Amino acid sequence: MTEPAGETAPEAPEAVAPIDEPVAEPAEDVREGAEATGPAESGEPAETAEAAETGEAAEAESETPDTEAGTAAAEASEASDTPELSDAQAELAAQRELRARIEARKAEKEGPVASGAKLSGTAADLLAAVRAVEGGAATGSAFYEAPEPAPRRPAPEAAPAMTVRPPVRNTAPTPAPGTTAAVREVLARGGAPEALAGQVAAVLGEAAAAALSEDPWQLLAVPGVRPEQADGFARALLGSACGPDDPRRTVALTVWLLEQAALQGHTALELQALRAGLARLTVPDPDKAVEVAVSEGAVLVFQEEQEEREEPAEDTDTDEEEPAEAAEEPAAPVLLGLDRYALAEESLADGLARLVRTATADAWEGAELDRAAGEHGLVLHTGGEAARAEPVALVAAARERGLRALVAVHSEDGRRALGAAGADAVTVAALLSGATGPGRDEEGAFALDVLAVLDAPQLDVETAAMLVESLPDGCRLVLSGDPEVLGAPGAGRVFTDALAARVCPRIASRVPDPGPLGELVSGIGVGELNQVEAPGKEVVIVPVRDAGEAVHRTVQLVADSVPRAIGVPSEQTQVVTVGHGGSAGTRALNAALKQRLNPGPGRFGGYDPGDRVAYAPVPGRTVTGTVVSADAEGLRLRCGDEDVLVPKDRVESALRHGWALTAHQAAGTRWPAVVAVLPGDAAAGLSRAWVYTAFGRAERHLSVVHGVDQALARAVAEGVAPERTTRLRPLLEGLLATPEE
Repeated sequence: MTEPAGETAPEAPEAVAPIDEPVAEPAEDVREGAEATGPAESGEPAETAEAAETGEAAEAESETPDTEAGTAAAEASEASDTPELSDAQAELAAQRELRARIEARKAEKEGPVASGAKLSGTAADLLAAVRAVEGGAATGSAFYEAPEPAPRRPAPEAAPAMTVRPPVRNTAPTPAPGTTAAVREVLARGGAPEALAGQVAAVLGEAAAAALSEDPWQLLAVPGVRPEQADGFARALLGSACGPDDPRRTVALTVWLLEQAALQGHTALELQALRAGLARLTVPDPDKAVEVAVSEGAVLVFQEEQEEREEPAEDTDTDEEEPAEAAEEPAAPVLLGLDRYALAEESLADGLARLVRTATADAWEGAELDRAAGEHGLVLHTGGEAARAEPVALVAAARERGLRALVAVHSEDGRRALGAAGADAVTVAALLSGATGPGRDEEGAFALDVLAVLDAPQLDVETAAMLVESLPDGCRLVLSGDPEVLGAPGAGRVFTDALAARVCPRIASRVPDPGPLGELVSGIGVGELNQVEAPGKEVVIVPVRDAGEAVHRTVQLVADSVPRAIGVPSEQTQVVTVGHGGSAGTRALNAALKQRLNPGPGRFGGYDPGDRVAYAPVPGRTVTGTVVSADAEGLRLRCGDEDVLVPKDRVESALRHGWALTAHQAAGTRWPAVVAVLPGDAAAGLSRAWVYTAFGRAERHLSVVHGVDQALARAVAEGVAPERTTRLRPLLEGLLATPEE
């Protein structure tokens, strides 16, 4: 392997005892974290980057099979008892309001969600089942009751309690205590932990007890419950009245597999992958299971139109031998998905097309990005960290023209990284929740003429749909980001699909990232692990033999070597590793770093004042901070410039120690120093995108704790991140004419 310059390990401080004892894992129960592998990999014990990190913002819900138990999401605190909403509750309320508007818009259109054009074979049979549901010949409410269409842009109301996890359904208000008590009784009869009663009642509503008694597999709707646990619960309740081919079971498993796929970023699955996943879950007839799930309205079926090719002119020369019959074009794959992602992708495509069609072309002077934004309603901008300055400058110029312009970023740390230029920037989450931003007009749209969104690869499809839905006609939207980084922690690949669709101008920045780190990361982006000159120890390689040594050396680097040799204190040094599990995953590293940097008994749910933490206020977003104190209400954190309260019942599900993060958690944020940990058992989880993202989090210094031998070079040269199955690209291509080849 070609190693960057500066490969000599930092001078070792006094010895730190190696961490020989594994982190204690609680006993398994029904609340154990659900597998993060999708249908194509379900049941394989892997701690890969995608499997361990996708959907990471809800962290506790998307673990692989070898991860710790007891991480199911808790209910949000009841809003009706508090005079003011917390930031998380306000954000959830805004998300529900916007989802309702998306659904209302769809309801106003003629006909159902557009899908299934020119189906044949099995796809046609599945579509016929869907049409039966739409025509009233079959019921589609077995699993999801469709909400009543909401007004166009209603005033936000107090947020009801929700189960916070990806994927999250529209939920009813917090059930009465009697409902929870009835659910607790049903759980006890089935041998399930009674502690799940609150979550079951929140997910299934006031009739939860009756629904669960009639269909025990609805327990899978609770985050963290696995199929084998739901099967055991069903057997305890129903006895011989249930079997592996029970329609209730097969429908629930079909939905569960699609939800697990969403944790890996898919908004839909190919029919064959879904069949294979059902077969691994011992469903006797996967084809029938899919048909039943479609006929019950639990899933939707799609097949994109194939472009018709002109038939060649008929050959009139009868003397020549007739050519063999041409092979038929392969049919487009049949896709199945959940309605929430179908609605989000179609609403996003419609919204982007609306911006393209309603923008008035103006001649703006300035850089290439400025000119493109002046002429078009949607512009895509690509580049590295240094290129972030270009959309910021665009917004500043737009304000000088008298336009209402705004910069939105993925994280608060990303906003602060802009320096003085980011003083007026906001996070996407704060903008959507109404916590900050320009406010809304009488129609509920943002009072904006130009919006530039940085870190656009971190937009999942639902967040992007809510954002675009909130933009007024004629607003110009600039999506800016680095297409080489890992994708969003939620479902979808908005930025990648928009780039691939070629439906709007794409401006590539020519500003390179500076210094040895910029040179190293730029090379990784094109598949080359280059040797770079690092006279100031900007890049250091620390070879290790095994995972135990990787943990030991990481603690040395963070606690002593980097502060002493580089001048970056421990609190500004971030550890990034491949996954949560394993002997050098985030759990093991955080335990060792806490022991060295902030030892304590973990008096408050495993945390002590001074602990560095990663907090997921809502699915898809992770913020880092420090524990300040604890009281009867919960843990109080300091996250940047903000004081944050984590309710007591959400500490277990929404909080982790944060000295070590996964690359998905770290995306969108940079630190003065980064220690990237690559133990030997992480080799299978490496990809070029992972290496690019992890190494690119460092501003001044990068230490690579290297134990994967040649796997690092192979990952950079050949390691392609797993593809996500989505529908946004063909939807955009169908709505907008292609402006270029």
